[in-house]
Amino acid sequence: MSFSATTQGTVHPSSDPSIYQEYESKWSTLPSDSAGWIQRARDVAAVLAPDAAAREKANKTPRAEVALLKHSGLLKILGPKEYGGGEQPWSVAYQAIREVAKGDGSIGMLLGYHLLWAFSSSILGTPSQIAKWTALITSQNLFVGGAVNPRDSDLVITSDPNDSTKIIFNGSKHFTTGAAVSDLIMLEGSLSSSSSFPESGGGAHIFAYVPTTTHPGITFSFNWDAIGLRLTESGSAQISNVSVPWEDALGWDASSTKQEPLPDILGVPFATLLLPTIQLVFTNFYLGIARAALDQGASYTRKSTRPWPYLSGGERETVSPAEKATDEFYILSTYGTHHAHLLAATALVDRANEAVGELFAAYNHERGNRGELTAQQRGEISELIAAAKIVVTDVGLKVTSDVFEVTGSRVTASKVGLDRFWRDLRTHTLHDPVAYKRREVGRWVLLGEIPTPTWYT
Repeated sequence: MSFSATTQGTVHPSSDPSIYQEYESKWSTLPSDSAGWIQRARDVAAVLAPDAAAREKANKTPRAEVALLKHSGLLKILGPKEYGGGEQPWSVAYQAIREVAKGDGSIGMLLGYHLLWAFSSSILGTPSQIAKWTALITSQNLFVGGAVNPRDSDLVITSDPNDSTKIIFNGSKHFTTGAAVSDLIMLEGSLSSSSSFPESGGGAHIFAYVPTTTHPGITFSFNWDAIGLRLTESGSAQISNVSVPWEDALGWDASSTKQEPLPDILGVPFATLLLPTIQLVFTNFYLGIARAALDQGASYTRKSTRPWPYLSGGERETVSPAEKATDEFYILSTYGTHHAHLLAATALVDRANEAVGELFAAYNHERGNRGELTAQQRGEISELIAAAKIVVTDVGLKVTSDVFEVTGSRVTASKVGLDRFWRDLRTHTLHDPVAYKRREVGRWVLLGEIPTPTWYT
């Protein structure tokens, strides 16, 4: 299977992949342990951070940035070593997402979505499908995007009238993060309620990978124009008559006599782990963005913020104005408070990261025990992740807003770019209302209820 380097659809200005060409050889050797992988993510962030504000203004399709991720090896951090991957647990992958997001929130988000979609076959697929897609994605260092926005109408799946071994996807998606710059795209749709599928019936969902650039029926609008996360190329796509072999329908019996979901694959709680896994992806790049905002603010304060020259205490005021900004009481207090809150948030997120890593180590296709994961176990980890997301959302929005209070009016200069952190967080924290996460955790605390798995829990 081959993958071309162009994308169907509207011509759109793109960043030049050659600008990061030096890192292909510089990072040609993959890290050998977890610490090395996290350092590699920090190295990527160090490359991205210096011109992040200018790059965001230019707002070009991030082909160069995806190339940088490929050079780094981070796209295959979860992949098996036998195929050239890092074979790291999710706990390390989550930290890598967070570190990259410190350099550029958009690129941290792209990495996170890729890792989720690349790993999806391990949650939804049969052993043979897992082997096929894991080997392909890892060995060819492919970047994976997705067309899986649950709030849009589903892509409609019908039988191929010319070939009973294939299905056809049709429809559109409003959000398709990273798909326009991907090698593979994860499509998700629901079977037509027509009589085409008498055994499976209408409405059943199917996930399937397709090569992005070899299908003329995949057209991207390049219309992503949000206030934040501007380099994620998350605009809409039209899916027209995209044909997929039945054997690539993840977790389905592809035999011509049945063509139905396999109950031991898709009918067990393990198959619903896609949602809490991606919610923790969100939480980690939120945390990276918030940490970067405080760090950049602190750097600016040390170098450029001026102390306030006046006091407001009247004639009895005996304290002199601070000689430098780093002596200002309110500045020290604000940085101290937010640093403490971010440390607490990080501890909670790391706990959730470790829990997910341990879960996938304990239950997987190699052990043959995916069906043993209980709904209670799934619910408990979902609530831990929900709690982490609540905390990071609250702390992150507070930090990225308050940092202006301790840097001064000149920090609002466009060239500084301090506003991008708040815009990035505000954009994605609206993905699904955090109020529902609060309610969900509240029912867990008060009533001991685990959430019913949905597209957002």
